[in-house]
Amino acid sequence: MEEKNHILIVEDDFDIAEQVMLFFKASGFEITHIADGADVVDWVRENSPDAILMDIMLPNQDGVECMKQIREFSMVPIVMLTAKVSEADRLKGLEFGADDYVCKPFSAAELVMRIKAILRRCSASQTSEAPDIEVNESQLLVSLKGQSLSLTKVEFDVFAMLYNAPNRVFSRQQILDHIQPDNFDISDRVIDSHIKNIRKKIKNIEISPKIVESVYGAGYRFNEQHINS
Repeated sequence: MEEKNHILIVEDDFDIAEQVMLFFKASGFEITHIADGADVVDWVRENSPDAILMDIMLPNQDGVECMKQIREFSMVPIVMLTAKVSEADRLKGLEFGADDYVCKPFSAAELVMRIKAILRRCSASQTSEAPDIEVNESQLLVSLKGQSLSLTKVEFDVFAMLYNAPNRVFSRQQILDHIQPDNFDISDRVIDSHIKNIRKKIKNIEISPKIVESVYGAGYRFNEQHINS
């Protein structure tokens, strides 16, 4: 018997939660519902769901803070649910690790389709895409389709950070903090130069540099869909 995908729904409006749960159950998902933000992080740590639907406005701890804490130990797909519609709010969510952003009111049927699409992408990245990319952290080597990128130590650190969290958006400051956590005198714009060099080396081996993708106003991400472009 095929194992069901387990979806965590974090929503304090019980009418909305009930409607969403009905659609996901009808589509063959296993569902857990949590209404209090304070209960989310520990539950995710202990149960490892396949995806999370999470409202931003929650009692005791908001959804963005929950997501930030979850991202310290898990790259589980997270779709944020919110009544906020501004681009700044959406980009903030993406920067902290959201995979998608859905504004209320929304169609529960469409939400199911979005989750299915995200889970398919995750499955593809773990199977067919993986052999085309090799990241050897002990030797600081990156190979795309058998061709070495010849990255510097800093370029390797940037690439590996993005690669290890496919499709997650990292801000310049987050990348800078990762590669040089103790240096407070460097502008985060130096990351643009490193990204430019990485893309140039990717392009030199005739692979689309869009695998390291800019997200306007937010930062950069590794987009595995371009590996075969």
